[in-house]
Amino acid sequence: MSELNSNLPPKGCGNSCQSAESIEELNRTCYCLSLDEAALKRGLATELGERGLSPALVETHPHLFASVPMFVSRGHVERMAGVISAVEAVVATPHFRGAALAWAPAIAGFAPGSPGGLLGYDFHLSVTGPQLIEVNTNPGGALLNAVQARAHRSCCADAAGFAMAPMEAAAIEAALFEVFMTEWRLQGRDVALKSVAIVDEAPEQQYLYPEFLMYRQLFSRHGIEATICDPRELVREDGRLRNRNGPIDFVYNRLTDFALEQPAQAALKLAYLAREVVVSPHPHAHALYADKRNLTLFCNETFLRTTGVADDTISTLLAAIPRTQIVTAGNRDELWERRRELFFKPAAGYGSKAAYRGGKLTKRVWEEMTKTTYVAQSLVAPSERYVADTSTATALKADIRNYAYAGVVKLVAARLYQGQTTNFRTRGGGFAPVFTEML
Repeated sequence: MSELNSNLPPKGCGNSCQSAESIEELNRTCYCLSLDEAALKRGLATELGERGLSPALVETHPHLFASVPMFVSRGHVERMAGVISAVEAVVATPHFRGAALAWAPAIAGFAPGSPGGLLGYDFHLSVTGPQLIEVNTNPGGALLNAVQARAHRSCCADAAGFAMAPMEAAAIEAALFEVFMTEWRLQGRDVALKSVAIVDEAPEQQYLYPEFLMYRQLFSRHGIEATICDPRELVREDGRLRNRNGPIDFVYNRLTDFALEQPAQAALKLAYLAREVVVSPHPHAHALYADKRNLTLFCNETFLRTTGVADDTISTLLAAIPRTQIVTAGNRDELWERRRELFFKPAAGYGSKAAYRGGKLTKRVWEEMTKTTYVAQSLVAPSERYVADTSTATALKADIRNYAYAGVVKLVAARLYQGQTTNFRTRGGGFAPVFTEML
């Protein structure tokens, strides 16, 4: 943790945001959006109340919403979008799909016809440009970030000089709803969508359960009945997937059992494979995008050249994907010796679970890791964002997440934290809106 005792601007820093030498400098020197904490809380409470959530969420989830926004240059925003386009170009090739599906579970070979919902592209911003550290299906936080961005806008006039990337908050909910409707159509439905089930294990116990409530309300506003349920509540009857409320047309899948392998997912799995229900995200999408082993292909020039993609696509990926390799019996000793410059992730991991910074690894954990397939990725330091606390400024780490669908970015947001990986346990940390220069 870093502290600066003399760099805090006076309360109500006026035009200091606009006069900073670079937009990156704002992350070190601008605290104006965090100065009136009471106004920010009032703005959040208003936004949450209007969307059917208890304003008390600000108190029950004290580290869900960061106290400051993240500033990201327009150049970085555009380069991240370019990396995402390059990934999509490679994923579209038969050669890549064959390689990715070869190490995926069998269910991933079933392609229902749609991209598979929103993806989360997570970047660190390095001195050489944005570095893509991983891609995730079912990324949480999109609707919550829209709420937070509006609240920040309402409590600080200094934000008026900047734009959200790539669109303002008012447009985000409509863009997210259209993702679901596109998934519905591409999986072969030409009738009106009537019912949605938002499915996760013990959903009310999930930290992001409030967002499930927001999605339920979003569907309701469009005349679609939505329920939130555990997969154990799902049954198949008469060629339909059902729960306590009746037939289900669409499952918004928030499960982390990406291959639907657990017994609790049996009814959902069978209905999905029989095309009795639209499922998004689905196992095919996870295999193509979110399996961490795929990163070893995106950063391999020899492999990329066999796909037939353009030279500029290859150059973009080689510059933006940290070197990643699968941990094997043959390279374990060498990787252990270099562990301090590496980050280790399980191939099917999510939410930073069982992920380790090499310098923190013990021999005991290293041996336990042999039970699971891991990748080793060159360590890329995250960006920093300073937050104010009375007379000091504390440096938090920052990951930048691009929420994208079919290669098009819908929302850019940050996650601020301290510790080895992203979390929601840091004072002043949590989801943060991203602001960039106006065009």
